[in-house]
Amino acid sequence: MTSPLREAFREQAEHCEGLGSPFMGRLLRLLADKWPQDTALAEKLDNWSGDIRPMAASLPLRTTGGLHALVLKGMDGDLASVYPPNAATDDALWAAVEAALRTHDDWLCGWVDNAPQTNEVRRSAALIAASNLLNDRFGLPMRLSELGASGGLNLMFDQFSLQLQDQTYGASGATVALNPTWTGVLPPVSTPDIRDRRGVDLNPLEAASEEGALRLLAYLWPDQSDRMDRTRAAITLQTAEVDRADAIDWLGDRIEQPFGGLHLIYHTVAWQYFPTDVQARGQQIIEDAGAKATPERPLAWLRMEADGNSPGASLTMRLWPGDQLIDLGRIDFHGRWVDWQGPERLS
Repeated sequence: MTSPLREAFREQAEHCEGLGSPFMGRLLRLLADKWPQDTALAEKLDNWSGDIRPMAASLPLRTTGGLHALVLKGMDGDLASVYPPNAATDDALWAAVEAALRTHDDWLCGWVDNAPQTNEVRRSAALIAASNLLNDRFGLPMRLSELGASGGLNLMFDQFSLQLQDQTYGASGATVALNPTWTGVLPPVSTPDIRDRRGVDLNPLEAASEEGALRLLAYLWPDQSDRMDRTRAAITLQTAEVDRADAIDWLGDRIEQPFGGLHLIYHTVAWQYFPTDVQARGQQIIEDAGAKATPERPLAWLRMEADGNSPGASLTMRLWPGDQLIDLGRIDFHGRWVDWQGPERLS
């Protein structure tokens, strides 16, 4: 009989394979086929309240994140020996995984209490492009407010570089270099002057701490070493504050704080996790603030979120005064490619 948990493992396997991780596809299918029912972790996950699928509580990624954390912490040498960059047969991989599930049962039960947090740095390609587009139009100091900021790595996007064809955006000689496959016109080069940056998360991570870095790295996929390297580099740049709070309560306070310039509110694959009533309240707060915006104090709301279409996520921006809705195109969930449909310049 197929259980909801096994189906969730298989669904996550397809997502991971589609995002370029064959190892995660193998691991998740093995978990789906061979999941041991006689552990405390199995009992906990089988009795989980609510939607356990990848786009909800995401129990499959909580489980594989815990296994990867065991490797990163050096807690299980046998498991590490079958994880990338090492090669292993399915039988050898499963033997080590099953042993780890049993040996570290209590530890894994504690690990899965917290939702996955990744801070995918390549999503900053969209943030860099949009902020250059905005700065080209307004040329004002900029305030950043990120909802669901996790460890705050993408609050530092102006410290990264973005290479598009022969054009470079962002920081010269940056240790975090982004080079997505880009289709569409190139945005204007107009580096924003960011004067204030702050984020919010229900469970923010201190990226520079050992535990915070472990959480960020464990949810990256073991056969994608470039993502691991990029995230480690971004951690060294992170200086922004991320407050522990309800995102919309926090935004309601922050949006009322005076600022002499452009306020850019953004979120990347976070809004979808807010309850419907919270989304409605957040939208109303932003729209009310937008109604008060002026050319000297404009407001922009940038969204990178799943919209039920494919491929990737939608990129949209609302801009005040005037309440323009601007379709910027689509972006891969991990930022590997951007299909930019934004204008050459904002009018």
